[in-house]
Amino acid sequence: RGNPSVASEMLDAVLREIDRAKPALTEPSGKTGQELRDNEWLMAIRQRAGIPGGVCEFDLPSYHYWLSGPADVRQHDLGGWTAPFLPLREGIRIVLRLLRESGKRHPLLAVRGTFQEMMGGRTAQMLRLEMPDEQGCVPEVSANKYMLNVRFTHASGALRGRTFEHDVAFDLMLCNL
Repeated sequence: RGNPSVASEMLDAVLREIDRAKPALTEPSGKTGQELRDNEWLMAIRQRAGIPGGVCEFDLPSYHYWLSGPADVRQHDLGGWTAPFLPLREGIRIVLRLLRESGKRHPLLAVRGTFQEMMGGRTAQMLRLEMPDEQGCVPEVSANKYMLNVRFTHASGALRGRTFEHDVAFDLMLCNL
């Protein structure tokens, strides 16, 4: 709170958000998702799914009956099965939002579709790369504690996978909590 570079209103809002999410994360006892492991029907599907052709109609008729049933029944069932994971989702959402917002934007240029930079002791928990969709290419990122490599490849067509031959302007953010 005493740090002059921290906005106290934003800090208070984040702390309130964390306080709202915390009880749901600490309330459940036992393993998260234990309800799913205890569901014999779901475990039978899971067990058969690993076998080639294991989820055929003759192997799991009740599963195919459920699949062909009304969509609202399937959505209700799926909602019930995913409900135990919602507190985790909320906690992860908060942490990822804070992490994404922590990065400082650096405009960069990948000459002929490639960009390399030595990390020089900098560390990042997350790397964000932003660029306009109209560029017609997609980034492939490789990084370790020493170097960052970004290679832009063609987004579609017969050239997919090949290095983009043009310069690509993009923004890079190294994010840390």
